[in-house]
Amino acid sequence: MRYHRLHSGDGYRLVADDGDAIYDLTAVKPRLDTFADLAAAADIADATVDELAESLADDAPTIERGALDDSALPLIPDEVWAAGVTYEISEEAREAESGMPEMYLDVYEAERPEIFFKATPNRTVGPDDSVGIRADSAWDVPEPELGIVLYDGEIVGYTIGNDMSSRSIEGENPLYLPQAKVYDKCCSIGPCVASAESVGNPHELTMTMEISRDGETLYEGETSTGEMDRSCEELVEYWRDHNAVPGNGVLLTGTSLVPDEGFTLRPDDEVRIAIDQIGELVNTVVEV
Repeated sequence: MRYHRLHSGDGYRLVADDGDAIYDLTAVKPRLDTFADLAAAADIADATVDELAESLADDAPTIERGALDDSALPLIPDEVWAAGVTYEISEEAREAESGMPEMYLDVYEAERPEIFFKATPNRTVGPDDSVGIRADSAWDVPEPELGIVLYDGEIVGYTIGNDMSSRSIEGENPLYLPQAKVYDKCCSIGPCVASAESVGNPHELTMTMEISRDGETLYEGETSTGEMDRSCEELVEYWRDHNAVPGNGVLLTGTSLVPDEGFTLRPDDEVRIAIDQIGELVNTVVEV
């Protein structure tokens, strides 16, 4: 199933889409209004999120597909973390931008992956909101990524993430990575959470990105998560090791769609990222 968080008056509702119908789970259990609530309840019941949702669907009213609004964050993660240099093209791109290129090759070939803190809830935006580019950066790109959704450190689903990045700041000195990656509106996720059961193998998904400006397509790319050099399970294991992980977290898994050197985002650009089994995440760009 795919889980969406919908605006409803002064609050939100959690709905589940099984492809045939969309079920209002909050109408059955009013205290169940976030994906984190569903994951917590499933954990207590020793069930999967889909099994719990299916048990509620029989009593849940349905909503029209046309009323499905993807403008809200599908979940509010306590923290977003990210992995870097997990695809060969990403390693090559970061070598090209940096004055210390050998360090990226060393990470790509090393046993330990690069795992870094990415965003807090107030720095994370949802679909149809604006992602940010820093006013003090001259080279900014989106990074489309498969996002692993975790509850209490265990994989419960997947989403789409955009790991916004200032390549000019990171390229100036790798120690500037936090400033290149962590700032206002530096991350977007959405449009939903697809359960782990519905996605199946996360390393067999097609991912695309399109960037447009004033109605003109400036970049189009397609890849497969099968090109990832590390598994989702491996990345999660390194993220959890010796780390007090949050109850409700997202781990982005790296990118292999990199615009040509010299391309940089501008305000009002539109970024569209799609991944099989999950959907499409659309954001405009604003300077922050």
